[in-house]
Amino acid sequence: MSIFGALNTAVSGLTAQSDAFGNISQNIANSQTTGYKGVNTNFVDYLTYSTATQNESGSVVALPSYQNEVQGTISQSSDPLGMAIAGQGFFAVAESNGTNSSGQTTFNPQQYYTRAGDFTMNNAGYLVNSAGEYLQGWSVDPTTGVLNQNQLAPIQVSQAQFNPVATSTANFSANLPATPAAGTPMSSTVQVYDALGTQQSLSLDWTQTAANTWQVTISSPNNLTAAGVPSPTIGTATVDFGPTAGAPSAAAGTISGITGLSAGLTASSYASGSAANLNITANFGNGNQPITLNFGNFNQANGVSQFAGTTYSLRNFSQNGVPAGAFTGIAAQTNGDIVANYNNGQSLTIAQVPITTFDNANALQSQNGQAFTATAGSGNPSAQAPNNNGAGSLVVGSIEQSNTDIATQFTQLIVAQQAYSANAKSITTADSMLQTAINMIQ
Repeated sequence: MSIFGALNTAVSGLTAQSDAFGNISQNIANSQTTGYKGVNTNFVDYLTYSTATQNESGSVVALPSYQNEVQGTISQSSDPLGMAIAGQGFFAVAESNGTNSSGQTTFNPQQYYTRAGDFTMNNAGYLVNSAGEYLQGWSVDPTTGVLNQNQLAPIQVSQAQFNPVATSTANFSANLPATPAAGTPMSSTVQVYDALGTQQSLSLDWTQTAANTWQVTISSPNNLTAAGVPSPTIGTATVDFGPTAGAPSAAAGTISGITGLSAGLTASSYASGSAANLNITANFGNGNQPITLNFGNFNQANGVSQFAGTTYSLRNFSQNGVPAGAFTGIAAQTNGDIVANYNNGQSLTIAQVPITTFDNANALQSQNGQAFTATAGSGNPSAQAPNNNGAGSLVVGSIEQSNTDIATQFTQLIVAQQAYSANAKSITTADSMLQTAINMIQ
């Protein structure tokens, strides 16, 4: 083995330890970086010539060992949009190219992945992490509520108001007394919403006309005719309680029929267990508004009933109309749903955040901002809903810290420093030996 070979080997050792020192320095510098994945160093020996009787010194190279699959500590965050992945997988993110002539944000077609989940909403409504990467997800059709899992797109939150929804269904639950006071109507006034989101009063007045038979009059002070003339009374109907000739199987005190309908009203026919609906049409100044009044089920005591007593009791009323609502904020849920909230008590799911997994996440290519891109070694990305097909779970209101440990890195730093010094000593020793050889000629 020549002295020059020893010099070359020692120089490769210096280079390898320098590379290791660089990886250690990077890990230490990013020990507080959200979602950072550390890089360890593996050393590989390269031989030039080696037999049973002779060995020529070779060299050593330092190869990075990526720790992309090592979980960092998940810590609670004050940011409600902060998200961490417990287990395998990455967030799909995009990088912005700036804005176009219309002021709309444009995006790089390259797909990126990250574990840095410290997302906040920027002034354009996009969810962006501290590295400036835009969170991508599956969009939800605002009309149908159907999730589109065929395409990832940057999630943008509209802060427009929640449009009002006119009441179309109202559920009514009450008990009419079997022995009411003579000539005393039983009344309930409930609130519904018109097409503009204005609250309207709807009154139901019950009068017993015979044993087990009641007439209900539906009215509203703001109801209009088709010609726009005030007409408080919307319509009347007769509600029978079983058993009756038309519904001999109906149990006592349960609805057995809705008949005697005034013009413009319709009702469902008796069928044991089916919905007992009375359909009315109101006009609050915005055109006809059909409303289905659900009185429960025929032959069941789960809506309007007639049992013992002398007083009327309204048990429950609910309806599906809502007034207009202003945007109040956004929240992430553990199933990945991104939900916009409004001050009218309503919420709207606008997107779902999937978790992207790889066959070999350690082979991903590192990019700026704790991001990665797919490689041939990593395999193709697979987007899954949280907790599905090997994807990790989503922890909301939290972030994942760097997966590097300072104590371990300082220990490796000491080892690298000593190894570097040892290789430097080998070079000075070889230099001394060469100098001795040169001096022999003199």
